[in-house]
Amino acid sequence: MFKLLLGVAGVCLIATLIFVFMGKGVKSGPFLIAFFVLLAISVRGFQAVRGFSYTVWIFAAVTAAMFYPVHFTKLGNFELKLLIIPLLQIIMFGMGSQMSVNDFVNVIKMPKGVLVGVVCQFTIMPLVGITLASTFSFPPEVAAGIVLVGSSPSGLASNVMSFIAKANLALSVTLTAVATILAPLLTPLLMKLLAGQFVPIEFWDMLLSIANIVILPIVAGLIFNAFSYGEQSRKNINIQLAIFFFVIVLKNFAFYATSEALIGEVLTQFFWDLFWFFILPIMVALIFKNAAKGSKAWLDNALAFVSMLGIGIIITIITAAGRDSLLEIGALLILACLIHNCLGYFLGYWGSRLIGMDERSCRTIALEVGMQNGGLASGIALEMGKVATVGLAPAVFGPMMNITGSSLATWWRNKPTGEEDDEEISATTKAEKAT
Repeated sequence: MFKLLLGVAGVCLIATLIFVFMGKGVKSGPFLIAFFVLLAISVRGFQAVRGFSYTVWIFAAVTAAMFYPVHFTKLGNFELKLLIIPLLQIIMFGMGSQMSVNDFVNVIKMPKGVLVGVVCQFTIMPLVGITLASTFSFPPEVAAGIVLVGSSPSGLASNVMSFIAKANLALSVTLTAVATILAPLLTPLLMKLLAGQFVPIEFWDMLLSIANIVILPIVAGLIFNAFSYGEQSRKNINIQLAIFFFVIVLKNFAFYATSEALIGEVLTQFFWDLFWFFILPIMVALIFKNAAKGSKAWLDNALAFVSMLGIGIIITIITAAGRDSLLEIGALLILACLIHNCLGYFLGYWGSRLIGMDERSCRTIALEVGMQNGGLASGIALEMGKVATVGLAPAVFGPMMNITGSSLATWWRNKPTGEEDDEEISATTKAEKAT
């Protein structure tokens, strides 16, 4: 069946090329979309390439958005771009629900790796981004989008690639968590310093936007985790709740201090935050605990599916919104994003090697640096009111990093990490002692 679908996909590709050569590229849309859809389904039948299925689905969605943008910008009178922030919050909640406070203890256990990774994350990619944005002479708002990608933290995809690459998965998860927590401060600061020449950057507005998109949903996820699985003492949970409550208070105090909102508006926002990100997660966790008896398997699969679907929807909406700009500068933007992405891998890896990190940690840092949270960057672009321009680079970077990241991880998977020799020596020593 999969081979048959692959054959039909080939026919659709040939039909697409025929239309293009005839100068009727506009009519090739249905065939090109069908090609990607059939290819996404058929590669699932081949073990060596089945991991690329999601990326091909993204290409199918992006192609549909390029040919028929009107269907991906509005649904009736509802503007679909309004879905971006809620989808990002759901994705961040999913990330938080898979973590516990204990995950942050790894910062103490591996301080060198975390420090090197965070420094590389927030120096290499922003500096490469501003260099590329200036070199290619993009329109100011598109250039700002490239810097925004570079100034964003790593995303969940880097954890998956680290697992495939036989890298240091614990370090990967910790780096993603720490970089995400630091993003509300460092991303606006880097944007102010580097991208301020392209577009006006409101530091506090961006900080509060990232707090709403990232910090509060992760807090909600951590609360859900604490109440769902019964692995923590009541004392620890109470301490965490006090800390999380303080985080919500602090965010709303920052909102009050940096905006012209009236005290009534601030209090209303505070109570809504308290309900959505504090009370509701506890209620849902208790329901889940009683209904699922603490079983995580189906929840993990559901959250993974929602995250992948959410990212796909976000990329499609942004592509449709910025379709005209993409047609004008698409090739150059793709090239710039590819260079940005690959330099992240290269400089992250060799920078770590020069500092003396082990092979597995070097692979991890390379993937963490090269793979950015394009979804978060898209959400920030929307909050800036420039999703059709600033949001273009994140929309291009997302699918691209999945292709390059999975390819690099697969290549690394078949390369020795250096620990195999240690394991062999250890096994030999034990055998000698036994005899």
